Amino acid sequence: MRNLLLYLVLLFLPLIGLAQEHGGISCALTKQSAFARKARYTQIAYPGDDKIDIGYYKLNLNISYAQQYLLGEATISYKAKSTISSCFLDLRNTLKVDSIKLGAKTLTFTRTTDKVNITLDKSYTENQAVTLVIYYQGSPVASAFGSFTFSTHGAGTPSPVVWTLSEPYGAPDWFPCKDTPADKADSSDVWVTMPKQFVSVSNGVLTKTLDNSNGTRTYQWKNRYPIAHYLISIACSNYTEYKNYFKYSATDSMVVTHYIYPENFSANVKNQLDQTPFMLKLFSDKYGLYPFIKEKYGHAQCGFGGGMEHQTCSSMGSFGSSLVAHELAHQWFGDKITCKSWEHIWLNEGFATFSEAIYDEALGGKNAYQANINSNMVYAKRAAGSLFVKNISNENEIFNFNRTYAKGGVVVHMLRGIVGDEKFFKILQNYLTSPLAYNSATTEDFQKVAEQTTGLNLDYFFKEWIYGESYPKYNYGWTTAKVADGSTIVSLKVTQTKNTSPEYFSMPVDIKIITAQGETTTTVFIDKATQDIEIPNIKGDVTQVLFDPDNKILKDAKEVTLSPTGKEPISELVDWKISPNPTTSEVLIDFTLKQNTITQIAVYDVLGRKVKELPEEKLSADRYTRNIRLNDLSAGNYIVRISFGNYFLAKALVVR
Repeated sequence: MRNLLLYLVLLFLPLIGLAQEHGGISCALTKQSAFARKARYTQIAYPGDDKIDIGYYKLNLNISYAQQYLLGEATISYKAKSTISSCFLDLRNTLKVDSIKLGAKTLTFTRTTDKVNITLDKSYTENQAVTLVIYYQGSPVASAFGSFTFSTHGAGTPSPVVWTLSEPYGAPDWFPCKDTPADKADSSDVWVTMPKQFVSVSNGVLTKTLDNSNGTRTYQWKNRYPIAHYLISIACSNYTEYKNYFKYSATDSMVVTHYIYPENFSANVKNQLDQTPFMLKLFSDKYGLYPFIKEKYGHAQCGFGGGMEHQTCSSMGSFGSSLVAHELAHQWFGDKITCKSWEHIWLNEGFATFSEAIYDEALGGKNAYQANINSNMVYAKRAAGSLFVKNISNENEIFNFNRTYAKGGVVVHMLRGIVGDEKFFKILQNYLTSPLAYNSATTEDFQKVAEQTTGLNLDYFFKEWIYGESYPKYNYGWTTAKVADGSTIVSLKVTQTKNTSPEYFSMPVDIKIITAQGETTTTVFIDKATQDIEIPNIKGDVTQVLFDPDNKILKDAKEVTLSPTGKEPISELVDWKISPNPTTSEVLIDFTLKQNTITQIAVYDVLGRKVKELPEEKLSADRYTRNIRLNDLSAGNYIVRISFGNYFLAKALVVR
């Protein structure tokens, strides 16, 4: 244990200094630390019994802090997905099962490695309901650092605390379940009985508190929203309770309840907690109303440094604004819609990390937003492998900050840059109100919503950024030439360093041209190893050309000097021009080939969609003119691209 802790400290030392200011780092450190201690379970715990569909969990827990012991009664309802006469549930072998009931009948069962194999009383056909009651007991696995912990807090005479953190594979450490995020229960109840000095907190609303004759108190919590098993939690200590209210309409409000260690409830912590209603309003405005509005939101302080997005009550080690924003955003991204498998964890963590930037933007405007994104880009460039996690048995793979959090958040930022704010937030709102709501999703599910909302084919984007690796590295240079009307043509050359997957990234890139008379920004679609692009109709002498000036893309971009008189090898094959430009109804392409080649001409919009195309032609060296009608195109910026063999040239075209 000590060596492992030392390893984690050394591994994350570059991140620890930033953790308190960066919610994603705190979250990642917490989950990696927790998961490191239960990594040996991962291969056998996932993905649960695929023959059953969980409908309900009720946990009736009698916890002895003094004995560090748990007496549990778990009621689990499910429907058969096919004809079955047996099922299994995930539960660590360190917990003893006393008996299993189905109604009045006692069922037989066997134990294998961290599973309870149950023989049912008869065969059940598809969609038939089964309700089991499992009586079990034992000391929850001590090596599972975050799954079920007995600890203390405070100086002098420490106070006891019990808390859980089950993501991703820790739930079977303390209750029988189907261990997969894909199968949500429709609802849950958690009853906790402990000595009276403990305030016991869980998901949903507190429906009853019972004082028992033996000096214990039972807290009965009821959740009536779908919930992933790993989001069920408890936190029990001598909490100070502090409340805010989120007023979400003129007449309605929801309680925001914070459970804080008494010695930590300072004026500073109170001020931090008081930001929560503002964040609830901000994210409700951006994403849609808080998903669990009929119940509550809040925090329960626990003994780790980061946070965990337990449904309706995040478990927190501290209350910095970035961490509070991060865990709150998970209520939409992670809790309302949960990644269907841990390979798609970026759908949880990427959006929560991005939401920290949304909070910064609300407070400090675009500069604060961009500062947050720029910080994440530094880490995202260090990410190894694809955003889609290929090895979910390794904690550093699932909760790797550089990739899952930082790069995940930057990918969300890049999508915003491609589609624009209006469509971007509409994508998120449609996603969160789609049939995926209160369910689970994959990357492809989110992509489908994004494409349906925007009308764009975004396959290139998701393939390269979710399933590809690394990021684009560009060199760009430019020259200018005056034309007869006094305007300037900017000739831009862009090259990409060859990558592995994809070989070359495809992205729309903003190009800002600065002159003494002002600025002009046009968008070009870069998807080749080398591209030559002409941008006409620039007024004034060009002083600077900026590549992706608003940092919409995760990239390296280096400006290089081009010879103002020398021709690149690609341009020796063809001379060409387009006219008129700007145009309203058509464009003429005049070109002279200097050798025989196969030629094709097409028009693209700024997102890389091919909107016009002429048939491919096999042409000999000569002069040619081609015409493309543009009457049905909307006003805007386009790119005319001529290709011959493996070479491409492009010119910017304005349609009015």
